Amino acid sequence: MGIYLSTPKTEKVSEDGENDRLRYGLSSMQGWRSTMEDAHAACPDLDGSTSFFGVYDGHGGKAVSKFCAKYLHQQVLKHEAYFVGDLGTSVQKAFLRMDEMMCGQRGWRELAILGGEIDISTESGEVNGHNDDSSSEEGSHSNFHGPNAGSTACVAIIQNNQLLVANAGDSRCVLSRKGQAYNLSRDHKPDLEAEKARIVEAGGFVQCGRVNGSLNLARAIGDMELKWNKSLPAEKQIVTANPDINTVELCDDDDFLVLACDGIWDCMSSQQLIDFVQEQLNSESRLSVVCERVFDRCLAPAAGGEGCDNMTMILVQFKKTFNSGGKDQQSESGQIPALAESN
Repeated sequence: MGIYLSTPKTEKVSEDGENDRLRYGLSSMQGWRSTMEDAHAACPDLDGSTSFFGVYDGHGGKAVSKFCAKYLHQQVLKHEAYFVGDLGTSVQKAFLRMDEMMCGQRGWRELAILGGEIDISTESGEVNGHNDDSSSEEGSHSNFHGPNAGSTACVAIIQNNQLLVANAGDSRCVLSRKGQAYNLSRDHKPDLEAEKARIVEAGGFVQCGRVNGSLNLARAIGDMELKWNKSLPAEKQIVTANPDINTVELCDDDDFLVLACDGIWDCMSSQQLIDFVQEQLNSESRLSVVCERVFDRCLAPAAGGEGCDNMTMILVQFKKTFNSGGKDQQSESGQIPALAESN
């Protein structure tokens, strides 16, 4: 089977939900691609006053994106920094923890199940209670160093009036404030100066906009063949799962935010998508339907080029309960300012 189907799969998997702080809708569609490698997580009530939303765009298979969708938000809650109010640190450690958890016998088996290589219905020992201590596992895959497939990760966490966005890869989070699109994440492409410098210092190279001539992302979870340098920390590997983190204090001028994989951003700019969503919201109350209409607008008429990728989108609409003045905070990564205006 080639990279594209003869006709696109336009069936959509959609969901809507809400709590007293927000409403959300999401959808995903395989499209022209021969396989569906996107995944997502929506946890409006992750922990008390905390909501979590994430999109994960897999490459080389679906296992890593599904792994992230299953475990990343759980790891945010498990880190000690979360309990002392340091949300940024707990999120960063959760991103890096994904790579650690996918190593060893237990990691190999979980990835095999999520990737469809093991039929869990025939297995006697289900792995839903994932044990992080992979190093204790024995067997032929006990020295498994992690997957060569990978995934982007772009997550938005809303805690009281604070919005935290963490991103590794080229999925994107955009906030609509008074109808203006503001990027809260940066697409991590290998040609970016800071990314290219890290790649070269770690022993890699950029060719034709791709890391070592193959991967068109500078940051991702997984891709362990590009994280082999034992003398360097995870943050300085050729490809790193270390996320940019951006925090913003929400205010009554904030209408909604969008999380989407690059299948959308290949076809629409941030402002074009915000304008389209706002127009649809004038006549459609179901947020998942708005996401579906975005897919229909982006879907290419024929295989090849823009509009042929998997598409996943989460739309989060705020209920107006903010009492802040909308004061922005500087990005913890130091790479991009909060509320960077996008055309």
